[in-house]
Amino acid sequence: MKIISYNVNGIRSAINKGLINWLKAADADVVCLQEIKAEPGQLNLFHFEDLGYKTFWYPAKKKGYSGVAIFTKKDPLHVEYGCGITEYDDEGRILRVDFKNASIMSVYFPSGTSGDHRQDFKYKFLDDFSKYIDKLKKNYPNLIICGDINICHKEIDIHNPVANKNTTGFLPPERAWVTSFLESGFIDSFRYFNQEPHQYTWWSFRFNARKQNKGWRIDYILVSESLKKKMKRAAILNEAHHSDHCPTLLEIEV
Repeated sequence: MKIISYNVNGIRSAINKGLINWLKAADADVVCLQEIKAEPGQLNLFHFEDLGYKTFWYPAKKKGYSGVAIFTKKDPLHVEYGCGITEYDDEGRILRVDFKNASIMSVYFPSGTSGDHRQDFKYKFLDDFSKYIDKLKKNYPNLIICGDINICHKEIDIHNPVANKNTTGFLPPERAWVTSFLESGFIDSFRYFNQEPHQYTWWSFRFNARKQNKGWRIDYILVSESLKKKMKRAAILNEAHHSDHCPTLLEIEV
């Protein structure tokens, strides 16, 4: 199974930049999208259906904000919308599809960039998400969590760790959360296969950051330890230019 995770920063904008043709060429079995900023009724779903996808959408209640989606060529056994916590579900942050041998999630973590209140909201989300996953994996042990986590885990994951040491997305408590979450039974699939520096998934639109590769790796595919031997390849697909993010890829036998 080929899985792609992609924060499209507005799916309508991404479509205007060639997303449909890119998806056709990428030919993934499952595509997890974050920050769709749209409802399915605002789109021509035929474009995705013509590629063989069943599409599942979980937009935020606020128009043009947040939201996640999953496209899959294989019929899921079940689709779970949200996590049962209203303040996160209203923002369309978590969507899950269940298959026989694995469950795949598209998750959009809060960013914390718009002020202290949102940073506090982010910390609360991190805590609640850990608790949610701890309960979930008792019944769904084979989890593949795709998403924009909005955190760089280690210094290798950010272009300037010294200058950004006090910046949201690279704060010590955030980074410690990633460590703790991985230690609870998950694998950072990209780092499992690739330990090279200068591998990023997000670049500011300002200061020509992407051209200079001054980026952050904040998009992940996290895989349950139980699926470790099933993983075949992981990559960052930085040739895709439909967003300020780029997609991440996992190939796995499930």
